[in-house]
Amino acid sequence: MTYHFPLYILRKIGVISDQAFRKPWPAHLGWYLRGYTLSEADQIWDWVAETKVRKTWRADTCQILNQHHEKGEMTVLVSGTPVPLLKRVAEDIHADHVVGTELEIKEGIFTGRNSSPACIGDNKVNLIRIYMEQKGFKIDYGASYAYADSVSDQYLLTMVGNPVATYPDEALRQIAIERGWQIFPSGR
Repeated sequence: MTYHFPLYILRKIGVISDQAFRKPWPAHLGWYLRGYTLSEADQIWDWVAETKVRKTWRADTCQILNQHHEKGEMTVLVSGTPVPLLKRVAEDIHADHVVGTELEIKEGIFTGRNSSPACIGDNKVNLIRIYMEQKGFKIDYGASYAYADSVSDQYLLTMVGNPVATYPDEALRQIAIERGWQIFPSGR
């Protein structure tokens, strides 16, 4: 909090952008687990998924993802969230793959650091490409869809032929209007 709270204040008074505020968060999420074993962390992931994440899902957005899944289209959950938590969410929403922030583990203990760059901003694009290449998937990004709600996801939306600003924050909504991207729900 000593690091992040001043950034929050700077964002609120307009000194730094929302992106500058958000970028350090996934890079530092590992701090919260430093010293925990894998099984201890599993309890935390389960608790967060059950008490926080599942309560925030929008049924209409989940329905869109389900439609892609039912058509047999690959769905990938991409977030700055740590991968173990994303995997729990992916099971619930039937996402086939996850790309997120990988946390460093040594001798079965979380070190408090990330093992790769945090999955946020332009790093999302790089990490998606790396993941797909490692898995041997040939992706037609021009025919792909991406759904995002934050201006920090504009890079992700730019990489696909079918970007959808989903319940976007004001900054992303403005970009979507300027670029002619779909906004969901319409009229938002």
